[in-house]
Amino acid sequence: MPDDIPIAKPVVKEPTVSSAPPAGRKFPCPSCGARLDFDPSARGLKCPYCGYEQKIERGDKAEVAEREYGEYLDREEARGKAIPGRSSETRCTGCGANVLLEDNIATERCPFCATHLENKPEAAHAMIPPESLLPFAVDLRDARTEFEKWIHSLWFAPNALKRLAALGQLTGVYVPYWTYDAMTITFYEGQRGEDYTTTQTYTDAQGNRQTRTVVHTNWYPVQGEVRHFFDDVLLCGSHSLPDDLLAKVDEWELRKLEPFRPDYLSGFRTERYGVGLRDGYKIAKQLMQPTIDQLVRRDIGGDHQRVHSQNSRYSAVTFKPLLLPLWVAVYRYHDRTFQILVNGRTGRVAGYRPYSGWKIAAWVTLAVLAVIFLVLLVMTLAGK
Repeated sequence: MPDDIPIAKPVVKEPTVSSAPPAGRKFPCPSCGARLDFDPSARGLKCPYCGYEQKIERGDKAEVAEREYGEYLDREEARGKAIPGRSSETRCTGCGANVLLEDNIATERCPFCATHLENKPEAAHAMIPPESLLPFAVDLRDARTEFEKWIHSLWFAPNALKRLAALGQLTGVYVPYWTYDAMTITFYEGQRGEDYTTTQTYTDAQGNRQTRTVVHTNWYPVQGEVRHFFDDVLLCGSHSLPDDLLAKVDEWELRKLEPFRPDYLSGFRTERYGVGLRDGYKIAKQLMQPTIDQLVRRDIGGDHQRVHSQNSRYSAVTFKPLLLPLWVAVYRYHDRTFQILVNGRTGRVAGYRPYSGWKIAAWVTLAVLAVIFLVLLVMTLAGK
């Protein structure tokens, strides 16, 4: 069969459930507030009390109405409130972070960029308060130890960086995060490519007849749907920390989250959310998309896949506002600001680092001298 000529009738695959909500997981009814089970195999949810029903069908809409997430935005508590013990905040003129200040304790510098917080604090604006957190498990002494190990493992690190380690300039910060859960149902249309081989005879440049194996692909139209429950898609609610550094220390056991209590924050800095609930949900969907793409291709199967269209619906969307602990070190070197992060639970370190020009030059000089010495030694031995 020639390549790229599909059979006339598309193969319609049975729905695939790659991940379902955990057993016993309840979702709120937007009509009466009752707690409901979500049934992905039934493509929806029905309230036995008020009769509310939500079905997810193939269509042109981008997505169905969100569940708890969407309803929350319309409630009074979505307007937020201040965190107890953090009644004032100040905006850093260096990095733009909104630092929530601990009552009766003066803050002199920003924990994220070390800029002096010169502007006068103002009353903390209302925010969706964190409902849970992971308390610090790595204290300042242990964080400093891991920090020093990391610095001393670096080649060509400036002495100024090692002096910073000796000073132990680390600040404990509770960083705001969001998690989002969602049941996704994705309808797709595409083609499955299946390879087959033929033996081909040809004449080579010397005039000899040869044979070779040629790979061909038959393409068949396919359509179907995949269903996947995303649990605790985590994203940082701060703009003050680089994503690449956060990714290197993002090892969080969210199953160990504890209910939020203001006394956990005592002695630590806290930042208010820089990424709001709505924007966080948009980012969360972007984080879900690669998994959805992979599931669609896996469901199409075959040796190759072509995806012509896919349409994802999101339902039973819930979220959690939480705080996660980081030790942050900030220093300046040659008019550049560098950040180092230490995970407040595991002690894992990630950071930016400068290089010492004179150390690199000295190493190169020594290497050149060593090569010259070896050449002279070989020439001397060869002349004997």
